[in-house]
Amino acid sequence: MLRIVNLDQAQSFVKRKAVRLAEAEQTVQPILDAVEERGDEAVLEFARKFDGFTGHELKLPTASARVSDEFAAALETAAKNIREYAELQLPKENWVTFPDGRRLGHIVRPLESMGAYIPAGRYPLPSTLLMTVIPAQVAGVKTICVTSPHPSAEILAAARFLGISTVFRIGGAHGVAALAFGTATVPKVDRIVGPGNIYVAAAKKLLAGEVGIDFIAGPTEIVIIADDADPRYLAADMLAQAEHDVEASSILLTTSKTLAEQVVLEVERQLKTLVTAPVACEAIRNNSAVILCPSIDAAVEASNRLAPEHLVIYDESLLPKIQHAGSIFVGPSSPEAAGDYASGPNHVLPTSGAARIRGGLSSADFVKIISVQQLTPEALRKLAPAITTLARAEGLEAHARSVEVRLAE
Repeated sequence: MLRIVNLDQAQSFVKRKAVRLAEAEQTVQPILDAVEERGDEAVLEFARKFDGFTGHELKLPTASARVSDEFAAALETAAKNIREYAELQLPKENWVTFPDGRRLGHIVRPLESMGAYIPAGRYPLPSTLLMTVIPAQVAGVKTICVTSPHPSAEILAAARFLGISTVFRIGGAHGVAALAFGTATVPKVDRIVGPGNIYVAAAKKLLAGEVGIDFIAGPTEIVIIADDADPRYLAADMLAQAEHDVEASSILLTTSKTLAEQVVLEVERQLKTLVTAPVACEAIRNNSAVILCPSIDAAVEASNRLAPEHLVIYDESLLPKIQHAGSIFVGPSSPEAAGDYASGPNHVLPTSGAARIRGGLSSADFVKIISVQQLTPEALRKLAPAITTLARAEGLEAHARSVEVRLAE
């Protein structure tokens, strides 16, 4: 079921995947237009059509959610670690005074509002609520909205734990549109974050500019680079990714044919007892492979070309060679699932090659870094020749004069 292929025959696996959104965009655009024009009326109409909503109130209070003590303890552990890591990532205000009289720096200001989209289809994801809301709280965002088409008790409990009193029971493109445009019920936000299906991705793409987004998400993916590792670990990590979705991709890059064969057998063995096997089998069969590489450097090159969402490396010395990855997991005791839930770094990550241009969601996504400059009269005098010469080279005479008027005083 899990294929073993040589690197020179594996181009379909190591090239960047395109997120195919054109058809979804055509479906989504009328929904966005309707929500912009008719607000809550349209949102309610689409919620009944697509989400199976039968009520009249889109707000769902979180106070009544009941969960086990074990789940509550897990929330506390995960939230603490996510918050600690988000605090590390938050940009800090900085100032430098140069000898020539320039005082330069930047101030950091939070966005005023954000919307977290929390999937709740095949798998309700309370962990995604933690990963999207906590960095915004660390950044100082005042208005935080959560939308979810079918929020589970665990999602509601996670929201309550973080001080979110209301979850909007809406999903899909209409949920994204409600956050982007605002309605009588749903506040307009500055940025929308969180994963979703292809219609959510299409809506975010079409609304980028009207509202800030994190990135356009495609199917989830993992790449593992290993020559000497326990095949049980490798198979388990590949299946952990494969069970997300039939479009998920799990790739092992190795120079060892023996290890490759062991992993194939181990995947088959573990699938026999996996309750999510119907999904995982399809992802393993159609989108996954063990790729035999002529060298470890060739494996790293293939990984960099793919720019995977998740990258697992068993040899820490490879880390300096990694150029592109959403998140990196180093060593046998660092399974990708740890990052999904509780180790601290964010699990909202770029897919489909987008890790070439950015990393995962962080507290920095919820702030603006505003440059500030203050010049002494002497500093301006020293800069004047460069300023006025460049301004006149561009034909902007008033720019040059705005400097010279100060020097004439």
